[in-house]
Amino acid sequence: MKCPFCGSIEDKVIDSRTSKEGDAIRRRRECLKCGKRFTSYERVEDVLPMVIKKDGRREPFDRLKILNGLKKACEKRPIGIETLEAITDSIEKKLLGLGVKEIQSTWIGEEVMTALKELDKVAYVRFASVYRQFKDINEFMNEVKTLFKHSKDSFKPSKKRTI
Repeated sequence: MKCPFCGSIEDKVIDSRTSKEGDAIRRRRECLKCGKRFTSYERVEDVLPMVIKKDGRREPFDRLKILNGLKKACEKRPIGIETLEAITDSIEKKLLGLGVKEIQSTWIGEEVMTALKELDKVAYVRFASVYRQFKDINEFMNEVKTLFKHSKDSFKPSKKRTI
């Protein structure tokens, strides 16, 4: 392993631990030349599918695109980055579980929409407005009405509220 401080390839492993999820090994290393310590991670290299875009282009799967879309949708919402990373991990694991070589971008988009719908209605509407590319305000309002109707159906107050 190349030392990030001096560039030497001579080091020794001081400590090795498995990550919480069990999908990586964390190694603390000490450079034998400069004596500084650094951390490396060892992971299984997953073969992720190519994503087929709406216009037919193909590009490699990029989890950062999902994470960035989630961050944008959840901007100024009370949602921690750990939650967004967990959603991204979940989508990536589900994708790997499919065992396909190519996947439509719409599959990924719908998975993000489903997760956001359960997590935060405002973030869901934000993401939907970009993802679905509403042509006019009526399409947008229909989506909000549908969301509101489903939320109203699932909300059953335990007590009467007074204002």
